[in-house]
Order: sequence, then C-alpha cells, then structure tokens
Amino acid sequence: MKYAPHLALMLLLSSCASHNTAIESQKRETREPEAATGLQHKKQVLASQFMVAAANPYASKAGQLMLKKGGNAIDAAIATQLVLTLVEPQSSGIGGGAFILYFDKKRGQLVTFDGRETAPSNADHTLFLDEDGKAVPWIKAVVGGRSVGVPGILHAFKQAHQQYGALPWKDLFNPAIKLASEGFIVSPRLNMLLKKKFNPGLTQLSPAKEYFYPDGLPLQVGTVKKNPELAELYQQVALNGINAFYKGDNAKKLVKAVTSAPIAPGKLEISDLARYKSKQRDAICIDYHQYQVCSMAPPSSGGIAVLQILKLLEGKNLSTYRPNAPEALHLFTQASRLAFADRNHYVADPDFVAVPTDALLRADYLKHRATLIGEKDNHNVPVGDPTKGKLAYAQDDGYELPSTTHVSIVDSQGNAVSMTSSIEMAFGSTVMVNGYLLNNQLTDFSLSPKKDGKWMANRVEANKRPRSSMSPVMVFNPDGSLRLVVGSPGGSRIINYVAQTVIGVLDWQLTPQQAIDLPKITNRNKYTTLEKGTELENLVPFFKEKGHNVQVRDLNSGIHAIELKNGRLYGGADPRREGVALGEND
Repeated sequence: MKYAPHLALMLLLSSCASHNTAIESQKRETREPEAATGLQHKKQVLASQFMVAAANPYASKAGQLMLKKGGNAIDAAIATQLVLTLVEPQSSGIGGGAFILYFDKKRGQLVTFDGRETAPSNADHTLFLDEDGKAVPWIKAVVGGRSVGVPGILHAFKQAHQQYGALPWKDLFNPAIKLASEGFIVSPRLNMLLKKKFNPGLTQLSPAKEYFYPDGLPLQVGTVKKNPELAELYQQVALNGINAFYKGDNAKKLVKAVTSAPIAPGKLEISDLARYKSKQRDAICIDYHQYQVCSMAPPSSGGIAVLQILKLLEGKNLSTYRPNAPEALHLFTQASRLAFADRNHYVADPDFVAVPTDALLRADYLKHRATLIGEKDNHNVPVGDPTKGKLAYAQDDGYELPSTTHVSIVDSQGNAVSMTSSIEMAFGSTVMVNGYLLNNQLTDFSLSPKKDGKWMANRVEANKRPRSSMSPVMVFNPDGSLRLVVGSPGGSRIINYVAQTVIGVLDWQLTPQQAIDLPKITNRNKYTTLEKGTELENLVPFFKEKGHNVQVRDLNSGIHAIELKNGRLYGGADPRREGVALGEND
C-alpha cells in the first residue's frame, strides 16, 4: 500500500477543491445569515455553461468531464455516481438504489426514474421478526444478508440513458475505471467514518474488513487506494451492458454473498436479480407562491412530505421573516410535524398499497391541516384523514439512516438532473461483492408488520420497494423555466434539510450556498433538533418556552444545489461534507 499520492491525483484533487473553472459570485443584496461555526467554508460557485454538484471532488470532476465531452445531464449523473461508488462507499453505490428527476428542456418535460431496491421474491412480513414474533433490534436488522434488497441503480441508469443519453454508454465508465485501477486518495471523511466504526459489520465481514481495514487499521488519509475488482466489473458492464451485473458471474457472487453471509443470511435469488425493473413514474408537484415545486412520487415519502411542508407554510408569509428567524423556525417545525404524521401512516410502495398521494397534496386538505399550527408546539398532532376513513394503516417503525448522497446537474442545453441515491446505513449491509458494498435498504420497511391489529402500509412483501425519504427536488418559475435543482442525504431528516433550503432560496432570497449554510433544524413529529455548534444553540430557551422538547446535536446534511437565475448558474455544496460544485464558463 502506497502512502504518497500520485502527482496526477493530487492535481485533480487540488483543482476540484479550488473550483478550477468556477468564479465566486457577487453577494446578493439580501439579508445574509450568520455562518454556521465549525464547518468547512464553501464559496458560492458561478458558471454560465454547465454545473455539477456532488459529494466528492473526484465525482464532480467525472461529471464535469462528461459535460465537456458533449454529454448531457444524464451522462454526467451516471459517470458521477460510478465514481461515488468507489470514493464514497459509505453513502451510495451500484449495490444500492436511486431516485432520479430529469428535466428535458427542449420538450419541457420532467420525468422520474425509480431505481429503488426490491425485496426478494420469497420474503414476507416475518423477515425481521424473531422467534417470538417481535421485531428484532435495529442493530441486528441492518448488518448482513437479510437486509439486502435487489440493487436498482444500474437498471435505472440504463433506462434513463436509453431514452435521453447523448454519449455512448461505455464512455461513461472511463473515469471510474481509470480511478479504480490507478487509485484514489482516501479522504479525511472516509478515514473518520472508518475510525468511528459506525457500522459494526464492517470489521466483522470479509472482504469488507480487509478492504477498509488493511492490517487491522482503517484506511489512512492520503493513502492511494485501488479497487481492481470494481474496475474489472465496470469494464464488463461498460462493454456488455447491465446484464453483466444482473446476470452471470456477478449475480452468482452477489447471491452467494447474501445467502451465505455469516451474519443474518438473506433470501435473494438469482431470479430476483434477473427480473428487476426500474420504473418511470410521474413526478408530483405543487404550486408554492408563484413557483411550481416538483419531487419524487412514492415509494418516496420525501417528495410528498417536502411538498406538504411548503404548502402548509404558504399562508404563513415566511418571506416577511429574516432567514432562520426563531418564529419562522417554530412554524417550520409544526408544518414538519404534520407532514411526518401523514408520512408515517400512508406512504409505501404504490404498486402494493393504496397511497393517497393526490389527497395528501390537495390544497383544501392542507389548508385545513395548517390550522393545527399554533403558537405552541403541538405534541399531539393527529394523522390526517385525506381519504375520509377509506384507508386505515398503522404508524410505521422502519429505520432510515443518514448515509446517502445527492447529485445536482445542469448541462449546457439546460437539461437537469436531481438524483438522490443510497445504500442506507453507513457502508450498507457491509456485505461486499466485486469491490462494491451491498445495501441494507430492506430495513426501510416497517420491521413490525402490524400494530394494534392494523397492517403497516410499509410492511415487507415479496418484490416490494421499501419507503424512502430521498427527496430530489426541482423548482420551476411561472413561465415553466427551471429555477432550482436541490436534494440532500440525511435519512428521514432529508425532508427537513431540503424543505428548509427551498425556503431559503425562494422565500428569503438567499443564494444556494447561503441557504445550504443555514444552521439546520428538524422535527419528525417527535422532538425538535437544533444543529450543534451553530447560533441555533442560543434558541434553546425560546423553543422550550414554546413547549418544544429540544435536543442539540450534529445535523449532517449534504445538500447540493444549483440555481438558474439571470442566465447564470449558481452552485452550492454543503460545508458539512466534502462535496464541491464545479462549473464551466464561456
């Protein structure tokens, strides 16, 4: 193992970190929030041609390269994610799934691709129950083969590329193949996560423990890490298409690794991989003031919840408050309570259960729900009844953990991608095959199938997709032109992170970077969480006086956003992670 980085790789990392082609924009004449303390400062990025914002400099650079070669936003998204699989293995990868929003500017169309994982064909509601019929503790659910769903991201990529891609499929793999073969420089973030051992399976299951802990020690910062197995698989998929992943040798190895895992063996079969299909779904949209805000339909719960929060707050005139004003944040938490109350009861895979998506977003329903937002924290928010008693599900108890990634892209033709992808918990199930980690997304199902005699809408069923909080968003101006591309990792807190950022840009007229930098606040119909190390800590007495149960903790969002305004692209990357926005100017 070498510890002296290759010169070429050092130059690449340096060029990304300094935003090689980006120009810092002039500050807008607007109220700028205080910068959050203890965070890595990120500059506003301005471009005129195209832009990529992703969670790692290598990945942003790969997307930028595709756009320079004449590719479009779909091409760039695929190349970016293939690199993220290698350099950000804790968050996402080809062993997981994704939700993709794609805006085709020429046709004026917004389409979405559902690459969410599916449960094995022989799985049922007892998957996470112990011998006494009770749900196993989450730590026993997440590690090993039982939690692995059929990966969907490559199938979604193929579906999107067949319809919209501009560059040849094989060309999209070149940056990732080169990087996996020659090695990438281990980042401080990857090293930190390995040292903290968030996922207990990573030091127990081979070959992951040998890959991430050579000689028993976590990969060190500055190490040049190669992944020849992943490079070889990428070469096969580049030349032979996704059958090289879903069938043949990789499929056999994947199923064997899952079913023979020494911890909680799983139920995947070769036929589950062969029959997997990504799905093209209609986006869901609402009017918010003069804008139209769109996101992903179920099985995403995030899309519905983000849109509900915005619509619940539309009549509260947030634009009259300064950014992150205490009273505005109180209103935000109450809208979030209401959205999460509905989310936890109604949202699941619409191919298996009736999800009242339209009813949950109906203006009159949300106007009535908004009357529950008061001066004090409402600890007893009732679930809504948009179906007037026709649907009665129990409250969900699935786990969604904050290891995900988001990519925002706008190409030179004005096409755009907002893509959120994940393998669920940090380092997923820790089952590793051919150089990539497999997801533990099945823990996003409700572990308990019933409560008080009622079925959980999000219970495990064969071939079903687990509910997700991933919330890729696009915002459009009154004339239909694209205004904002945004999304975040963060488990179920994604919903709050994205909604707060959209409010920052649309209501408070902040640049994307300013909105991303805002200290974070969340409420998932439980307690109110204020971001540790920021000025929000000073608001603990305010929220307690309003009846909130308050916690102060790290809130590790990873928002990436691009705003289109006055013919320019304004990009932002979250200071809480290592991502960058890269653009191109005339």
